[in-house]
Amino acid sequence: MPPKIHLKDVPALIGTEVGVSEWITVDQAMIDKFADATLDHQFIHVDPERAKETPFGTTIAHGFLSLSLLSAMNASGAPQIIEQKMGINYGFEKIRLMSPVKSGSRVRGRFKIDDARFRGGNMLMITYNVTVDIENEPKPALTATWITIVQFDPADRPAL
Repeated sequence: MPPKIHLKDVPALIGTEVGVSEWITVDQAMIDKFADATLDHQFIHVDPERAKETPFGTTIAHGFLSLSLLSAMNASGAPQIIEQKMGINYGFEKIRLMSPVKSGSRVRGRFKIDDARFRGGNMLMITYNVTVDIENEPKPALTATWITIVQFDPADRPAL
């Protein structure tokens, strides 16, 4: 369970790792469902027999599937802000797909706050440096600079 923190605590956390998510198993069923949803049925993702002939020796998850798991990783790994009314995915500054996620692998996210700025009366923009680890692999699946927005009641804005 991720820690619960107050809005006023966020600026002091800039530059620190604030959480690590639970492990998520990326199995063939998940990969196949993602292929169906995105209409990307390239054999390296969905054909285990043909994928055996590749340097990976098995099917691999789509890079966008690995990236999309950040939402679940955020929920189980990043701190929960007590005053938050709603969270918004604002986007990414940088994404690097560094290592394929083989079918059956487990992945988890590591969250470091790179920046946090109050915007307007009821928003906090948080920039995370996220690394998605693959269990028992030396290189991560991906790294990303992810920007989120925390919306809160203006009455809860701390005086900084």
